[in-house]
Amino acid sequence: MGAGGGRTEAIMREIASLRAQRDELDGRIRFFEAQLRLRVGGAASHTSKLPPNLSTKLGAMGAHDATAAGGGGLSADMVRRYSRHLLLPDFGVQGQRRLSQSSVLVVGAGGLGSAIALHLASCGVGSLGIADGENVELKNLHGQMTHTEAYIGQPKAKSAAAMCRAINSSVKVFDHNLKLKAKNVLNVVRQYDIVVDATNNLASRYMLSDCCALLNKPLISGSTIGLEGQLTVYNHNGSPCYRCLFPNPTSCQSSSDKSILGVVPGVIGCLQALEVIKIATHVGEPLCGRMLYFDALTSHFKTVNKIHESSLSTCAVCGDNSNFTEDTFMMFDYESFTRASNSSKQPLPSLNRLPRTSGVTSREYKRVLDSGRPHLLLDVRPEHHFQIASIANSVNIPLHELKERLPRLKDALSEVVDVSHGKHRPVYFISQCDDDSQVAVHILRENGFPYASDVIGGLESWAQEVDPDFPIYW
Repeated sequence: MGAGGGRTEAIMREIASLRAQRDELDGRIRFFEAQLRLRVGGAASHTSKLPPNLSTKLGAMGAHDATAAGGGGLSADMVRRYSRHLLLPDFGVQGQRRLSQSSVLVVGAGGLGSAIALHLASCGVGSLGIADGENVELKNLHGQMTHTEAYIGQPKAKSAAAMCRAINSSVKVFDHNLKLKAKNVLNVVRQYDIVVDATNNLASRYMLSDCCALLNKPLISGSTIGLEGQLTVYNHNGSPCYRCLFPNPTSCQSSSDKSILGVVPGVIGCLQALEVIKIATHVGEPLCGRMLYFDALTSHFKTVNKIHESSLSTCAVCGDNSNFTEDTFMMFDYESFTRASNSSKQPLPSLNRLPRTSGVTSREYKRVLDSGRPHLLLDVRPEHHFQIASIANSVNIPLHELKERLPRLKDALSEVVDVSHGKHRPVYFISQCDDDSQVAVHILRENGFPYASDVIGGLESWAQEVDPDFPIYW
């Protein structure tokens, strides 16, 4: 790209930055305008009081006078904004008032957190905290509705907070631009009444549950993977904590798969916001001791009752004999705790790492490609990954199909061997990083074909070192 292209990118970044600043200023203006309306409205409302004896008689009749109700503690602006809520007999003024007095921390400003934060802000929660330590990327925009293109490269917490302020300037929104860890999370969580786990991360799930159990805060936890989602409420009205259900991470469903249909976390996030509202307003029956499952392909919901099969009394964190303290919590290494368990349940077949001399770097393979020497490049990713992006003239054989295709593959490769010479290897394997391609090399060598090699670092290395325009989808 020439100097003109670089100048164009700089101008576009400056425009995006100015738009983001404008959005933030607009949000602040709307906030102060709302505060001004509340002050003016409060000063202008003068009502005469009923005589005490008449008020007492009306009370004995079950009647309510407007003076005693005081508008239910809601300003005229709030009545106009939340009128649809107020008309609900089971929610009404009392529900809205309780919601406006509550404080909620949403941990994670991704697909789940976006839906949660937007709904809580628009519904009128009193204080809303948003915690996230990542920046907005283009790949986030398909399902993370609080972010816009103008905020690409900026903190997610800041972007989500700006959107929430723009929706409802009367809500106090606080952005915590940091990754919550055991050493800092206690101080943040103490400031809020209710916590929502929107991280979709196993280590964070354990950490937040333990934190809320220590501080006696209700935790609304949701997760999604692919086309499925689930949610429940921990540590509220006798419900278990996360460790009650999963003392050991090996029994947990992994959510490391990054594939997701954008609307799925939106569905689960909306339901998490609903659970927050029910807890904050004391309206309805929260998902305590129950787990809700959602299958997007069939639009099927299923609720599992009495999910706490493990005894609450024996839980290492919230059990009767627990010695889990805040000091213990702050010293606990959640990343190592979950990483060790995950690695132990996902063994790779016979994967003694190949010596570096057995593979080629992405730059070395590019020289092979440019030389025109006969060879095959076999991409062992799943077929739907291969369809997203691939190197020109590569052939896709998913790793799980490699063994059954070996007879035909060996016949095809024998022709390449005949025309190859010297140290040149006739077949190269490539995958996203290089774990799968190393497994493929092992398979070929174990089946009498010693000339296989792999591209070290896989397509991640190819995109970084050879082709910066290669579409990155992971």
